Amino acid sequence: MAQDLIDVLIRQWKTERPDLNVEPMGVVGRVLRLATRLERRVSETLKPYGLTVGGFDILATLRRAGDPQGLTPTELMEAVMLSSGAMTNRIDRLEEQGLVERRPSPNDRRSLQVLLTAEGRKVVDKAVADRLDEAEDALCGLKAEERDQLADLLRAMLQGLND
Repeated sequence: MAQDLIDVLIRQWKTERPDLNVEPMGVVGRVLRLATRLERRVSETLKPYGLTVGGFDILATLRRAGDPQGLTPTELMEAVMLSSGAMTNRIDRLEEQGLVERRPSPNDRRSLQVLLTAEGRKVVDKAVADRLDEAEDALCGLKAEERDQLADLLRAMLQGLND
């Protein structure tokens, strides 16, 4: 297999600091580089819709929930792992774009529900299709069994980090 930048870095560290175990960099370094590249690709895919990755995550979470009553900001916060301040800002931006609306909760007058607007539903349905095409394209170099193996290994790594 061809060498990449991470191989070069590992080789250099082994030369300069042979006392260090730099082998974990082979995995972690590649995962970090891959995450950066994938996030850039996703951002480009969502740009025509005026969405950020974070905004898309909120719209997609609302769409997947399938609940016509929507979700509370707290439920959204837990689903996309954001702080309350960051969630409020993202919901504000999506509301300004006409993609979500806030309504009083039918179950608790002190609480709000965040719902997709008709436009929000239309946008997220188109964006998710493009997002999935982009994900498929990103994996084009892997066979189905390699994808499954990679998914299992990444899941194990995430679980090992308690994520």
